[in-house]
Amino acid sequence: MLAAVLEHAGQPLRIISVPRPEPGPGEILVRLEASGICHTDVHVWQGHLRPASGQAAAILGHEGIGRVVQVGADVTGWNIGERAGVAWLHDTCGCCDECHADMESFCQHQRAHGFDVAGTFAEYVVADARFAARVPDRGDAAMLAPLMCAGLTAFGALKRAGIVAGEVCAVFGCGGLGLYAIQIARRLGAVVIAVDTDEAKLRLAASLGAEHTLLASPRLAGDWPAKLRAHVCINFAPTPASWDAMTAAIRPRGRIIAAAMVSQPVPLSQEWLTATGVWITGTSVGTRAQMRELMQLHEALPFEAQVERVSLADVTSALRRLKAGTAEGRQAIVFGAGA
Repeated sequence: MLAAVLEHAGQPLRIISVPRPEPGPGEILVRLEASGICHTDVHVWQGHLRPASGQAAAILGHEGIGRVVQVGADVTGWNIGERAGVAWLHDTCGCCDECHADMESFCQHQRAHGFDVAGTFAEYVVADARFAARVPDRGDAAMLAPLMCAGLTAFGALKRAGIVAGEVCAVFGCGGLGLYAIQIARRLGAVVIAVDTDEAKLRLAASLGAEHTLLASPRLAGDWPAKLRAHVCINFAPTPASWDAMTAAIRPRGRIIAAAMVSQPVPLSQEWLTATGVWITGTSVGTRAQMRELMQLHEALPFEAQVERVSLADVTSALRRLKAGTAEGRQAIVFGAGA
């Protein structure tokens, strides 16, 4: 099969022929139609994010959509020809407190596609049959692919926040994840405030249901409108610059959810916490149960997204655009006849 192979951190991925994998017991082999390209792939490609083993998988990618072409021993519930989604989680330990509490995305012994095990920047990928996602049998694979991570992460963040109808939800960062979050929050009955540094993204956010839009600036924390105090603030912006605005925007006893991977520290006063009772937590992708809920929402009314289709040969250019912040919307590799 053809695959985009990571040989050296930060260097172009090599498009080469490698042996097609064979599914082991409990696994399925999926021939891919499309694979989304995620910002986490950029972190792995650059060498900024490494698994505990220290050696990242040679094939990145974790937003795959394809068809089952081979079924390993002891697999039940999957048949050849069925459409499957391949997301971040390849498997988890299944025995820790997090796994038993339906919080498997926080399992500290998880293995991930494109990180610990081979991912979806290839024509075929092996998936654990228990973790492969049931996805609509019809529909554009390039539009479905980003839901495997971007859409699921947005949904998982809103579930983590416990958003309920009528609450005000401020979404910081209106890239791919933020735009999914806006659509999901509206379907859950929330009033949505969209915050971004880009006016074009704010216009798009408004078209997708955000009732209020605010242009992010260094002064926003001091100028946050009192009438727009939020029950929930979710950060999808990969920068600590949104922190002051979030703490200004949140109501007493509100919830702040970190969804973007931001390594820089932010100021936090314990006195402020005792005075406000604000709840601060993080979220990581989502669970299989959340994926099922997300797919049900998508089948009832497909989520909108800007998805640029690229070939496998163009994957390094796509990663560079994502790193530079010049990618418009999501990007997806399209395989075979759709390439």
